[in-house]
Amino acid sequence: MNHIAAFDPALIARYDVNGPRYTSYPAAPQFHTGFGEAQLRAAALASNDDPIPRPLSVYVHVPFCLSPCFYCGCTRIITRDKARSPIYLQRLHREIELMAPLFDRDRRVLQLHFGGGTPNFLDAEQMSDLLDTLAQHFSFSREARREFGIELDPRFCDADYVRGLAPLGFNRLSVGVQDFDPQVQAAVNRIQSVAQTRAVLDAARATGFRSTSVDLIYGLPKQTLAGFARTLDEVIALAPDRVAAYAYAHLPERFKAQRQIHAADLPDAAARLRLLGLTVDKLTAAGYRYIGMDHFARAGDDLARAQDAGTLQRNFQGYSTFGGCDLIGLGMSAISHVGASFSQNPRDLPTYYAALDSGRLPVARGLALSEDDLIRADVIAQLMCHGALDFAAFEARHHLDFGLYFGDEIQRLRALEDDGLVDLAPDCLRVTARGRFLLRNIAMCFDAYLAREARPAVRYSRAL
Repeated sequence: MNHIAAFDPALIARYDVNGPRYTSYPAAPQFHTGFGEAQLRAAALASNDDPIPRPLSVYVHVPFCLSPCFYCGCTRIITRDKARSPIYLQRLHREIELMAPLFDRDRRVLQLHFGGGTPNFLDAEQMSDLLDTLAQHFSFSREARREFGIELDPRFCDADYVRGLAPLGFNRLSVGVQDFDPQVQAAVNRIQSVAQTRAVLDAARATGFRSTSVDLIYGLPKQTLAGFARTLDEVIALAPDRVAAYAYAHLPERFKAQRQIHAADLPDAAARLRLLGLTVDKLTAAGYRYIGMDHFARAGDDLARAQDAGTLQRNFQGYSTFGGCDLIGLGMSAISHVGASFSQNPRDLPTYYAALDSGRLPVARGLALSEDDLIRADVIAQLMCHGALDFAAFEARHHLDFGLYFGDEIQRLRALEDDGLVDLAPDCLRVTARGRFLLRNIAMCFDAYLAREARPAVRYSRAL
């Protein structure tokens, strides 16, 4: 991987089109209801037959939030009724009991991630009971390198709550900030102080968390260069190990909460680009490496080390430190990637509850990957995570001739090569420094589904 990334505003502006984020290939819009519980069970059981059992990564979705953030596009339920937690947890424990036996006990959980929603909607006792149930039914790895992460909202937890997470095994923490500017916070209904954020991060470090992360969003209403510069300075002073800076995707027709945002308050395309450039300049000057696709990490962080070691991968939480794991998604709307399949749970509580109450795994839709899907997924993963593709190694893995198989794609890449985004050599494809900020566009050249769709743009956010 070439770790140098060259920010060229004029070039990037020309490639600011709609497209998938490639947290999976095929992307989630290709999932269908013809894939259900029987197909997931078959995929899980088949995954046990590999000569070397793949380790497991487990994602747990906690959908509840105490307050709506107007920018949010996540699957969540706004409520202040804490009595909803036990009802949800009853079903979640049942799902664990149904899912875990499908995987051999020698398959260790190397990675665990709690996302939301707001995982700290659960109180300390509920969180402890949930970890106990997971540990009873899955085999948790005891390796020092295992990663157990959780997303927290600093507005609704304190240092004592964070200190209680370390004995449960958590060693990585992610907190949302988005922007510290008071005008932006008011416009998106998320009032959060630097002091609240610092208290959570400091408590995590004091109790031995290995990595901390902060999430930002550029392109929010009322955002200015001066205001976001102050936010970046404050985040750098907080010294997280990772920073994710996401582009806001304004899709009010899909996400009801975004209708509270006035379109006239949003930065235009040129301003968004300047915000991104500012983010890149400040974070790289502060010693963060651009990993790719919104993510920055310090050189010693596990994410940077995984990229150096060639084990970096992408999944539905973004970049991940462990390649080669089967992903098990638990909870409402959670997505699993087991063997050559994807599956997703229902995106509403009644359907999720009804399936588990009848003793069924709550699979709403999914996809069995074809051989072509697997081949293209490998190309896209190599480019998104490592910025390069060695043709000989790829051909050996898939028993094909790269030039013959991807003749049309190579022609599409020629235009990107002319713009200096890629180097297309006889033996390899490499992303250039200029192309590092346009990984999605490069990957789109290999997406067979985009080529078939008459209007693919309507399904996806813009690249920047």
